[in-house]
Amino acid sequence: MKITISHNRSKEEVKQAVDRSFDDLFKSIAVLPVQLAQEQRIWQGDRLSFSMLAKMGALSTPIKGLIEVTDRDVSVDVDLGLLERLLPVERTREVLSNRVKGLLK
Repeated sequence: MKITISHNRSKEEVKQAVDRSFDDLFKSIAVLPVQLAQEQRIWQGDRLSFSMLAKMGALSTPIKGLIEVTDRDVSVDVDLGLLERLLPVERTREVLSNRVKGLLK
């Protein structure tokens, strides 16, 4: 799933906002009770590579992706693993988009 949101801030401001609020982007993305574990984040220039494990009962699935910050927008490209089959795609996209927009205010 990929979303792109425009911004009017400096790249550094956006990167700091993403870093500060990263956990909030993915918490409760689902209506399902999902716990996130084994989070890893690495900034390489203006790209943040991330991965984590989403656990729901005995089920666990990796989540991985990239967040790229440019002068004009921020793009989130995330693979939700098995969760993509369990969650309504448009609702998940809407929730994630709203959270990214919230970071940029």
